[in-house]
Formats: sequence, structure tokens, C-alpha cells
Amino acid sequence: MNTLGLQLVDDYFRWLRSHTQVRDVEGWTEITVPFLDRHNDHLQLYVQPHNGDYVLTDDGYTVADLEMSGCRLTSTKRRELLDTTLNGFGVKLEDGALVTKTTSTEAPKKAHNLIQAMMAVNDLFYLAEPTVASFFVEDVGQWLQSEGVRFTPDVKFTGKSGFDYRFDFVVPASAEHPERIVRAINHPTNELARASAFAWIDTRQTRSEQSVAYAFLNDAEQAVSSTVAEALSAYDVKPIPWSRRADVRDELAA
Repeated sequence: MNTLGLQLVDDYFRWLRSHTQVRDVEGWTEITVPFLDRHNDHLQLYVQPHNGDYVLTDDGYTVADLEMSGCRLTSTKRRELLDTTLNGFGVKLEDGALVTKTTSTEAPKKAHNLIQAMMAVNDLFYLAEPTVASFFVEDVGQWLQSEGVRFTPDVKFTGKSGFDYRFDFVVPASAEHPERIVRAINHPTNELARASAFAWIDTRQTRSEQSVAYAFLNDAEQAVSSTVAEALSAYDVKPIPWSRRADVRDELAA
């Protein structure tokens, strides 16, 4: 049994619970979680009973904030990417809001998925200005392909806790190297580093003991904070600034 891994998971859940606030707002229950958006505001989701089940939503905040910042979702490519990302978490876009419906039994897992979707959408479009030729995940995929790396894109694993996590790429094990699991983080923040580290901590207990996790960090616009890299490294996720991607080419391609 991996005692250290279990302890980290327990510590994470204690931290999450102690930093989560709940209150009633006009017939909805507002849940404020300790994950920050790009304005350093805490993410909030809302839940309400509906026909014996529950509706969970971000109340339109995620998409509205992006559009107010100039990131329009009018292009076919961006909308397709948005829909694909949301579908991976079982979340839909309804009248501008991220929404998921659930039974009481599945509510904790669906709330987790909605938070993950909010963070993923925020990260996907953070640098999606007209001057940017393509999205970071696509850049990573194209680079892997150009270097002859065999991979499967957009893979979902279930962690020890029962929660699902999506990883951008999985490079299968070879004679020289174990399974390699890759995430592409477009806008590396401490919160995304923490979430990615926890996803790996929880997931690695259901994967091969030799599996290795990587995080490609977009440093095209600004340098990656040392605290982000240190947080990932502390939990055995290899932080790879995009400008240093050649450093891991051989271990991914072999």
C-alpha cells in the first residue's frame, strides 16, 4: 500500500473541505471552492434540486468572463474545442452557462467534474487571442507527432478516489520506457499545478507503478513561476517549459 500517496489524498481533501464555503443565494446553494480563476477570484458553482435530482451550474460566469475579455467563441474551431472539452467532463453549455444534471448519489462526482471543466475552459482560452495561431494543446500534439512520438490523445482515467481525470496525451510503454502521461497547461498557475498534481496522485494508484507524468507548461508569453514548477515536481510530475521541450524528446519518442 502506498502510505504516502494515501496521506497526500487525505490531506488534499481536508484542505479542500476547510477552504470551501457554502451559502444560500435566491433559491440556489452557492459553493465557493479554493481554486482561483485568472483574476485570482475563487471559483463558484451553484446547485438546486430539480425533479428529484440536482442541477449544477457556473451561472454563466466562465464563458461570460472570457467573452468580456475579448475571447469570442464564435469561430467553429473554438466552439468545437469548447464542446469537446465539456463533453469530456459530462458538462453542457446551456444559454451561456456550464451545466450538468445529476442524482444525489452522483452529485459529488458531478460537482468535481464541473469544477474541472471550469478550470479547463479557462485554461484553454486564456491566450486564445487572434494573434495566437493555435491552441496550446494542439501545439503539443503537433510537436509530439512531428517528433515521431506514438500517443493517444484525450484519455480519461479513474483515480483511487473514484473521480475521473482527463489527460491530454498518453504515450504507451515501450521496451525502453514506461507509460508516460502528459498534460498541456496553457496558463500555468499555482491552482492548476495543484489540481494537476492531485489528478496524478489519485490516478497513479490505479496505473503501473512505473508510469511517469509530464506537464508541458506554456512559457511563450511569460516565464513559468518557480512555485508552479516546484509544486509539480514535489508530486512527481515533471514540469517541462514549452521552450525546453527538446529536453524530453528522446524519452517520449523511445
